[in-house]
Amino acid sequence: MLAALGACRPDQVEHLKDSKRIGIETANWEVKRIMPKELLKSARWAGDSLTATADTLLRQTLARELAAGGVARAAAFCRPETYRFADSLAKVFKATTRRVSSRPRNPANLSQLRPEELSPDTARTVRRESQEVFFYQRPIVLNNSLCLRCHGEVGKDMSKADYALIQKQFPQDQATGYRLGQPMGAWQLSLRRDGVAEFWTMKTRKKWKEHKMPKLF
Repeated sequence: MLAALGACRPDQVEHLKDSKRIGIETANWEVKRIMPKELLKSARWAGDSLTATADTLLRQTLARELAAGGVARAAAFCRPETYRFADSLAKVFKATTRRVSSRPRNPANLSQLRPEELSPDTARTVRRESQEVFFYQRPIVLNNSLCLRCHGEVGKDMSKADYALIQKQFPQDQATGYRLGQPMGAWQLSLRRDGVAEFWTMKTRKKWKEHKMPKLF
C-alpha cells in the first residue's frame, strides 16, 4: 500500500480542466427553494437590467446616427426594444417588452393597448399577475438633452426643418414639446416565472457595461 502511494507523485495526478466553471455550473443546477418574495425581487432586477441596457443602447445609437445623418437618419433608430442585443436579453429573461405613451410618435400603436393603458401610470411597478407571469413597469423620463433633438419644443430645441421631416414619416406625431425631466411614457414587461427563477439561482450575473458596445441589429 505504501509503495502504491509513493508511486503516485503530484505531477502524475490528472486535474479536471475548467474546475471553476464546472463548480459554477454545478451550483446553478442545484435545486433551490425560491420564495415568492425572492421571485418578486428577481423580476424587478430583470426588468431594471433589461430596460437600462436598452436605454443605454438607445443613447449610444442616437448619438452615432445624429452625428452621421441628423434627425432624418436617427428617427428610424428610436425603437430600442427591437435592437438585437435587447431582444436577445429579453429571450434570456423569457420576457416580452414594449414602450407605451399617451403622446406617441405613431398613434397607430395605441390600437394594441387596453383602454386603461392609454395614460399609463408612470410609477415603477412590479407585481405577480398569475402563477406564471410577472408584470414590470418603469417610467421613461427625458433625462438626456440629446432626446430634445426629436422630442423637444419646435423652433427651440429642434428646428422646423427637422420637425417637418418627422411629420413626413409620422403625420400624426404627438411626441414633441417635452422638457428635460418630464416623463414620456413607460416600459412595460411581461416576464415568465421560469426565466425569473433561473436568474435568481444564478451566481454569475454579468453587469451591463456601457463601454462594451454589442451589435445592435
